[in-house]
Amino acid sequence: MASNAKPPPESPKQREESVSSGFRHFKVALSTVLTMEIIMQLANIFGYPKGLIDDFHRADSMIIGALKMVNTMEERGQIAPHDISQLLDSLKEIGNLGTASKVQELFLEHTDRAATDPVDTDPAAQPLNVTKSDSEKETKNQIFISFSFKALDKAEYLKKKIEESLGLGTCWICKERVEVGQGIRDEIAKAMGLAKVVICAISKEYTNSIECQREVNLASELKKTLIPVLLDDVQWPLMKSDGVPSGMAYIFADMLYQKFFSENSADREVDLDGLINTLKGKLGSQPDPVPTPDPVPTPDPVPPLKPESDGSQPDPVPTPDPVPTPDPVPPLKPESDDTMSTFIRELKKTGCALYDKIQPIPYIKEKMYSVGKVFIEVGMERRDEHDSWKTLGSYHDIFPVEKGNPRIQVIEGEPGYGKSTLALQMVYDWCNKVSGSPFSGPDILICLNLRQLKGITSIAQAIKQFLLPLDSKLELLDVEHLISKNNIWVIFDAYDEYPDQHNRNNFVMQMLKGKILDHVNILLTTRSSCIPPGLGALTGRLRLTGFDDAAREQYVRKVVTGDDEAVKKILEQLNINPTLGVLCQAPLFSVMYAHLTHNKDGMLHEISSVTEFFGHMISCFLSHAQNKLSGADESPENLQTHADTHAALDKLAFEALTSKMQRLVWDRTFFVGKLGKDFYKLYVGVGILVEEEEIDIPAPGKLPQHKTVVRFYHKLFSEWYAAYHLIECVKSRSYILPENINLYDLKFLFMFACGLDQPGGSQVIKLLGERAEGAESVVLCTPQLKEWSHDIQTTVRGIVSRPVRIGRYRSRLLQPSTIQLLELASQHKIPISEVRLLKSFSSVDPDSLSLVLHSGLCLPSLSTLQELVIVTEPGREVTVDEWTGILNYTKRCQLLKSLQFRRCLLPWMDSFPTSLDNVEVSWDPMVDDHEYTLQSGRWQNRSGEILTRGAYDDLVTKFREVLQHLRLAEAKESRERMK
Repeated sequence: MASNAKPPPESPKQREESVSSGFRHFKVALSTVLTMEIIMQLANIFGYPKGLIDDFHRADSMIIGALKMVNTMEERGQIAPHDISQLLDSLKEIGNLGTASKVQELFLEHTDRAATDPVDTDPAAQPLNVTKSDSEKETKNQIFISFSFKALDKAEYLKKKIEESLGLGTCWICKERVEVGQGIRDEIAKAMGLAKVVICAISKEYTNSIECQREVNLASELKKTLIPVLLDDVQWPLMKSDGVPSGMAYIFADMLYQKFFSENSADREVDLDGLINTLKGKLGSQPDPVPTPDPVPTPDPVPPLKPESDGSQPDPVPTPDPVPTPDPVPPLKPESDDTMSTFIRELKKTGCALYDKIQPIPYIKEKMYSVGKVFIEVGMERRDEHDSWKTLGSYHDIFPVEKGNPRIQVIEGEPGYGKSTLALQMVYDWCNKVSGSPFSGPDILICLNLRQLKGITSIAQAIKQFLLPLDSKLELLDVEHLISKNNIWVIFDAYDEYPDQHNRNNFVMQMLKGKILDHVNILLTTRSSCIPPGLGALTGRLRLTGFDDAAREQYVRKVVTGDDEAVKKILEQLNINPTLGVLCQAPLFSVMYAHLTHNKDGMLHEISSVTEFFGHMISCFLSHAQNKLSGADESPENLQTHADTHAALDKLAFEALTSKMQRLVWDRTFFVGKLGKDFYKLYVGVGILVEEEEIDIPAPGKLPQHKTVVRFYHKLFSEWYAAYHLIECVKSRSYILPENINLYDLKFLFMFACGLDQPGGSQVIKLLGERAEGAESVVLCTPQLKEWSHDIQTTVRGIVSRPVRIGRYRSRLLQPSTIQLLELASQHKIPISEVRLLKSFSSVDPDSLSLVLHSGLCLPSLSTLQELVIVTEPGREVTVDEWTGILNYTKRCQLLKSLQFRRCLLPWMDSFPTSLDNVEVSWDPMVDDHEYTLQSGRWQNRSGEILTRGAYDDLVTKFREVLQHLRLAEAKESRERMK
């Protein structure tokens, strides 16, 4: 006879497990009905930061993006096991009543609850109708096993052993191979969403698997309990086959692993027992007790003998047993240890998010790289105490280990020379403890982009707001305490874009001057034209010099293609076209050139100026968008309309660049209002504009607010669009350049303007020539013009009527522009009064009879050159071949009147060519005020004395003694400085 008895009410723990399991299934079901459009609408309503929304967009599949959204809603309280009313209200607010109804049905189906059921405290108050199938559903697939497909047999054996103890169906395992590049399939993501525990079954192949890395990342983002289980004897922390730390290493940093690879079966069973007990604890079941030995029986105490009484003394009053002393409580682990590990873990998670999203070509959004995959060392030089620049072998040498070296280092570089990429590589080294890198050494490494820190008043506030997650338990005081005493290195990136740089009391300057946190090593990156003022003499100065031929080839092989023939075709154009070769010394241009050439985007080998190169690059961006929009809602015709009518964007860029603050970040709402929604969407889509999060610092007493701002992909892009507005401005002949602007800092703005419009460019050059400091800008801009008007010739004539200097350490862009200007002036028969080679002369090309500079560039013979001055580095001894080559060079300079040598030792010559009879030749070796002129084929000093061979030999001895003395003095000064 069937029993009508009701099942006993669930215990609170059982009920909690039932609710938790049902809610887990609901979340996975919810992810299947959320489209990306709905996710974006909900994210805007909930006020999610831009970075978080980008993560939804960049997910490997739709279902993964939806799972991340669902997990975020739970974290932020928009859904809970007992209440999803906020989600339902928001769906109704966006007019999606059908989805709201479906979500309510799913919640009821999986949790047996209405959308706003109260939380039950009495387990008998509202018993759930739990059937056998419901119970099975609670335990099924609670464990997700992540593994490399090459270790399938080991993973299946692990699954079998676990299910022998915990029940069949406890584990979920994918037996279908996932091809690299295909992304994690939806069913894998769903299974992980349902699981309570993710076991990472780590074999030798695991750390090299892209799919395994994605599974670990997803599990971490979904906040699943992770248990690493070693199937093989692998190195811990995890390393890739090439010896580089795995990207998942920091996720496992604070976790204990379980072993499952011992050859001894007894040891393996012990390891398995430990794993099973861990799983039982994580899944909520009771772990097996640890057996303890039987206690040794304690004998009955012998009662004390009662003394015989003589009748005169009463029995003594029994004294109570002494109160037992409790076992000493072990000291608690210092809170700072836990706080420190949390701080490091959260910093590394943020760091990984930064360095794992490198886009060499911004419009190809599907190609994102870790910085370690694309980073190539650029040339770097360090300035010594004599203001000379010496080559630095590697970025590992930035902070020298010798005692007394500066703890503050400033890295300067031209636009596009890789300052920010270098900063990200340093973050990568620290997060992954890269062997051999000094940046893996400090306890804490902080990297802050100064562009974002408007209104931030302390480094602790900057760290809290920008580097720690929103739900971090660390308070501002925790951060202040941690950075006040540990071994800290700080990277301040992009000082030239720092909004508060004009406030001399900002916290960055306070740290640079050692007024606060003077124990911290600081590395600051900035443009060469924007060095922070007032830095002490002990501040180190370095600068980036760009890619050489070897670095360019290394990048192409590492990132673009490994095919030898393709590599050769990409690089050969740089040798054929000298303009391209010079431009591609800048890593930004080199990277763009390599990818565009490999993708066969146009005829880059015909480029003859930086304006043509950049214009071609922008057209590739828009052409790519046009291809994507063909057949979509947006038509190519509309695209062209947008591209042709960007006057509002041009004006915004120009006004920002020429303002005192040079603030190149705009509020998104303001920006969209100025440009229109469609135009804005297009330019963000192709990567010309970039959205990012910023903290809006409120009035005292109010909480800071996150807001979305927009900026250009790179500052050069802002100068490109600003150039169009400058052209419109100079059409009015009364226009005057703003007095506050730094001409050299905005050199690309003027160069682009000159290359985009011939009449407008001529007027720009005229305006630059009227400024006292405008000569260098004229030199840079003039070669951008196709034709020289009378006004341009007049301006150039004024430039070359004064000494033209070509220094060894001048801008890599200025040197070739100077040579090009001199060539053009010579071709236009404009007299060139003087050219000075300042430590830049290297040798003479015997074939072309050009003067070869240390940069590798050549100064051709100039028919209108009147005076040539060669100042060498101290101690330079010119060879006979070099001396002869220089004399032959001068034969082609028909108007040459003077040839001078400074600081060098010339070789002895018995005779000189008659071609020098009409040229005044002088030589000052800088020894004992000896200066010589060439008279009638002989060197004479100021007194008219002939330099004999014997006197020359004495001069050689003195020259070398002076050089030796100079080097000893430099070494002594260096030692004193270190002390």
